Amino acid sequence: MSYDENQPSTRPRRIGRGNLTIAIAALVPTALAGWLVWKAMSGPEDNEPPKVLPTPSRQTTAGKPGPAPSPSPPASSPAASSAPSPSPSSKGNASGPLTGKVVVVDPGHNPGNFRHTSEINKLVDIGTNRKECDTTGTATNDGYTEAEFTFDVSQRLRTLLEKQGATVKFTHTNDRPFGPCVDERARIGNKAGADAVVSVHADGSGVGNRGFHVILPALVRGGAADTAKIVAPSRDLGERIAGKFVRATGSAPSNYVGGGTGLDVREDLGGLNLSTVPKVFIECGNMRDPKDAALLKSSSWRQKAAQGIADGIGSYLQR
Repeated sequence: MSYDENQPSTRPRRIGRGNLTIAIAALVPTALAGWLVWKAMSGPEDNEPPKVLPTPSRQTTAGKPGPAPSPSPPASSPAASSAPSPSPSSKGNASGPLTGKVVVVDPGHNPGNFRHTSEINKLVDIGTNRKECDTTGTATNDGYTEAEFTFDVSQRLRTLLEKQGATVKFTHTNDRPFGPCVDERARIGNKAGADAVVSVHADGSGVGNRGFHVILPALVRGGAADTAKIVAPSRDLGERIAGKFVRATGSAPSNYVGGGTGLDVREDLGGLNLSTVPKVFIECGNMRDPKDAALLKSSSWRQKAAQGIADGIGSYLQR
């Protein structure tokens, strides 16, 4: 993901991730850590909200971004899914537990962004200020792009949610030359009256920075932005996704964002600022770290990632 080139460089990754964090677990450097995160985030029951522990003080170290991906990435890679592009919207099983619920899935970036840099660099209103329409996203060292990854996971996520009865809508299906812009992505979720919106991403931080994190909206009021009504439900959604993601993938929360909690609060993302419905972003791993990249390129791991996100959404919608 690369929506934050203008953030301070003191954050330990290629781009900043905001100034606040919400803690739901305190990890310890022992073999007990994974169990504690699972227990705190997921709880013993599927619909039990995670326990929120006192927020630890944030400790960060300066980090430099990895090299930028090629401006002309391959159209596809062996790691990419061969599944056909889905339609913008479809209904799920009429008798599933999520019947009647609307979920908007937002695959981060677009493969065509690399060929339309002038268009995606145009500024759009995100309520509190103006920011780039979109970015190219990142890529692994061997050229597997974030846009390929996010679309693959999003398709898998869609299938899982539809089996439970949800109506699933995409912000795009890779059928447009670039974008959509971040403000349009927010409007799509708003117009759908979504019960939940999840934006799927992968990060591009330095080698050694590993793990996932979920980005939550900050309390923002300014211009067209007013997140007062969505902060609490979005936090609930994000905490549940984080807990289920640990359980499904075995991946640990980020060791470089969120103080070990797997959660980060942002006030500079138009996709969150302009949303009027519960919405979160998930950075599934770091594409610039070889170990995380190997997971992100694995079809079986991507299925686990989709399962974790779906489980979190399902837990939230059935609470």
